[in-house]
Amino acid sequence: MPASLADNASFRWFLEGARGIFSLPAFILMTSFVGFSAFALESGVSRGEAMFMTAMIWALPAKMILIGMMASGANILAMFLAVTLSSIRMMPMVASLVPELRGARTPTWLLLVLSHFVAITAWVFAMGHLKDVPREARVAYFAGFGLTLVAANTILVGLSYGIVSTFPPSVAGVLFFLTPVYFVGSIWASARHSVVRIAFVIGVVAGPLLAVVVPGFDILIAGIGGGTLAYLIDRFVVRRRGAVPPGVGDAP
Repeated sequence: MPASLADNASFRWFLEGARGIFSLPAFILMTSFVGFSAFALESGVSRGEAMFMTAMIWALPAKMILIGMMASGANILAMFLAVTLSSIRMMPMVASLVPELRGARTPTWLLLVLSHFVAITAWVFAMGHLKDVPREARVAYFAGFGLTLVAANTILVGLSYGIVSTFPPSVAGVLFFLTPVYFVGSIWASARHSVVRIAFVIGVVAGPLLAVVVPGFDILIAGIGGGTLAYLIDRFVVRRRGAVPPGVGDAP
């Protein structure tokens, strides 16, 4: 395909991805960022700082951790480590999404850039839609969605920063809470393998219990321990039950 035609096709797929801003996942995330604006305002974070955090850190939990530590007077190294450790949870999402994005000529640096946009919203949206996009167009499609989503929410945080001061605290809390509620259901619905659903159930049960027993280490233990347990159950229980008995289907 001539270079000009390839560029035009890539741009069309970029715009197609950008249209994802009008999807339900994007809408719910945007309402959550309105809630984040209220949290930033109440914590004494300026409009410019809140917008910078949105563009550079992106993931909501990491920004909440950062603002909480800023309010408590923590030193910059501690804040850096906390935000970094919070973002490590994105690594499995990146690892599962990159093979879906990579084409025969996709440069590694481009995949590294696009990994910045990988959070729950982008991951769920991409895993649900990339199967319908030609492989050579997937990078452009995801870039269109990711760039548009980050830019729209950065602008939204700036615009809503002053408005949310009129909201009752309960309203801001509900807006912020919409995202986890929606994506709990979305992750379950989009799970392609049994191990994902097993890990999901273990996490839902173990997370609250560990939060009471070992607060501060609950997410770490539930993530590593629950994921390992889910793999073992899937590997040695679920797959063995579904395995074909020896000799069945063999030629006589």
